[in-house]
Amino acid sequence: MSTLRFHAIKESLKRKPIKIKEEKRRSEIFGENVFNEAAMRQYLTKTALSSIMEAVEKGTKINRVIADHISTGMKEWAISKGATHYTHWFQPLTGATAEKHDAFFETIGDGMAIEKFGGHQLVQQEPDASSFPNGGIRNTFEARGYTAWDPTSPAFIYGTTLCVPTVFVSYTGEALDYKTPLLRALQAVDNAAVDVCKYFDKNVKKVNASLGWEQEYFLIDSDLAASRPDIVLTGRTLLGHSPAKGQQLDDHYFGTIPNRAMAYMRDLENECMLLGIPVKTRHNEVAPNQFELAPIFEEANLAVDHNSLLMDIMQKIAKRHKFKVLLHEKPFAGVNGSGKHNNWSLSTNTGVNLLSPGKTPMSNLQFLTFFINTIKAVQTYEELLRAAIASASNDHRLGANEAPPAIISVFIGQQLTKVMNELETVTKGKLSPKEKTDLKLNVVGKIPEVILDNTDRNRTSPFAFTGNKFEFRAVGSTANCANPMTVLNTIVAKQLIDFKAEVDVLIDKKSMKKDDAVFNVLREYIKTSKEILFEGNGYSDEWEKEAKKRGLSNNKTTPEALKVKVSKSSIELFESLGVMNKVESEARYEIEMEEYILHIQIESRVIGDIARNHVVPTAVRYQNILIENVNGLKSIYGDKFKNYAKEQLSLIEQISGHIEAINSLVTSMTNERKTLNEQNDIEKKAKGYCDIVRPIFEDIRYHCDKLELMIDDELWPLTKYRELLFTK
Repeated sequence: MSTLRFHAIKESLKRKPIKIKEEKRRSEIFGENVFNEAAMRQYLTKTALSSIMEAVEKGTKINRVIADHISTGMKEWAISKGATHYTHWFQPLTGATAEKHDAFFETIGDGMAIEKFGGHQLVQQEPDASSFPNGGIRNTFEARGYTAWDPTSPAFIYGTTLCVPTVFVSYTGEALDYKTPLLRALQAVDNAAVDVCKYFDKNVKKVNASLGWEQEYFLIDSDLAASRPDIVLTGRTLLGHSPAKGQQLDDHYFGTIPNRAMAYMRDLENECMLLGIPVKTRHNEVAPNQFELAPIFEEANLAVDHNSLLMDIMQKIAKRHKFKVLLHEKPFAGVNGSGKHNNWSLSTNTGVNLLSPGKTPMSNLQFLTFFINTIKAVQTYEELLRAAIASASNDHRLGANEAPPAIISVFIGQQLTKVMNELETVTKGKLSPKEKTDLKLNVVGKIPEVILDNTDRNRTSPFAFTGNKFEFRAVGSTANCANPMTVLNTIVAKQLIDFKAEVDVLIDKKSMKKDDAVFNVLREYIKTSKEILFEGNGYSDEWEKEAKKRGLSNNKTTPEALKVKVSKSSIELFESLGVMNKVESEARYEIEMEEYILHIQIESRVIGDIARNHVVPTAVRYQNILIENVNGLKSIYGDKFKNYAKEQLSLIEQISGHIEAINSLVTSMTNERKTLNEQNDIEKKAKGYCDIVRPIFEDIRYHCDKLELMIDDELWPLTKYRELLFTK
């Protein structure tokens, strides 16, 4: 056994759970390190507090004079908590968070110094924008960019640093982050939903999109993870033979949480409580050493911030427990990968969940309005929704046993399917303009009863209604939730705007009663949205054929999926709602395509290195042992030695075949990569990496995994799947 593998296994077996003391109730420490309303009431003037609350609730701007008062109070609070530095905390298009720390420290002459944090430092800073992905918006020599305070997401303290959530934009004003388009999309859906809500309740002034994410992840002993170059450099295993026992017994799912994992979870949850992340649920997932963490639902922007922060602190807490957290969508072949289900809904300032069925026909008409419009939005923009969850890592997961396919469809369950069918057939056929005008039905009375928890669950559906929310199940575990949430809220906003326009035409020009008009438009949407509804097995070949007949897209790879982002209709959609302009849309396309290429490129280099520098030398070493054994047998038995060395000779021959294949494949892969790197067309380059380079990985892996089964376990250099997955 290699020294590194032996040391890793030896150290992992010594691990003991860290004792975690919880001296206070979680409700007592929740938000303790957050500059929330309670802290603001203590450290801010009434004017400063009301200014922040108006910014959060009404979107009003905070002037610089008030900002000075807010920053002073925020600084005093942070210092009282032991903070020494502050940072603008933002989410650039790298997929990670970013921060630059400055001390609350200023010299004032004569050897004197003070703690200082003014309104200017709070509201705006100028980080270097040249080294962040920008998709051609900025040249490398044009370094200026700006971070600007987002008062809707409260500041927090992590360690000894005050973190101020911010947006990140270029010197010329284009968004260079995930948060900016999300905030714009949330404003768009707020405006559109409020206008529609006025049909049912004039008191509705604001509609918030809510998000509840479910974060799946693997916990691997840190020494075992460090012994694998592929895990260290790519976050997943690029080779490794499946162990005899995997997840086939279904004995890990919801099972007793291992002691070390439980200690980690408790430590993580305590940190989350202090930071105001309302984590509630924890459990074993399906695969060995796989787990899940889920919070109480929050306003979407805050939920996105909290998930981004969570992914940071998961890794930091893991180091204390000698764990490595793997967030990759498919870190191990042959067992379930990880997703991040995004549970989405809309709620009003009057306390109504717009996707929760009501107790009266009128409230159900409102529910059906938002329910059917969401389905219609997905029907219209299913390809764009697929693009929102596209990545090199998520391509491994989509369509596997633990994830929905790349075909976007909507599951609503038997009862709601029946309701939709009933509503569609109130009158036969497509209504003519005359019928729409003359219809005198009591539409509200026709709305059937809809009950909560009216659906079963369909784990193969990418977009499923689950009682009072839609669950976007296809989001990858490494994803920033802002990307899919930006698209989802944008398409729903656009659909609600179109819906209101159609209803208003029937009311104003056809003199139709409001309820009749709403019902008529909804009925037409039911007819035109049928193709997106699917209740069956999304994994089946039959569904793939059926989806093609229905005209639904099936973009299985990221390069295929991303193209729609720069289509004329997508650019017009985002521009019309002020979510992104053409430059921002095209920049994101460039960034995501380049990111895809780089991920495959890095993995290609890593698997080539492991195959040639770890696997092949080990195979040669074992082959030499076999040859020495055969020569020994020959010296003993003479010409009859073949009778006693059949297996050894067969192994020598098989090993030679695998070595030859590995070297040939790695050479071929390297040459293809070099050719593609000369390609200037990003679409052709991405397609080449996808269709030519990536498939070679599996061929190389096949031969390496065969050698793993042949070679003496004592010689094999890489920590094996059984050790990675079953070391608790």
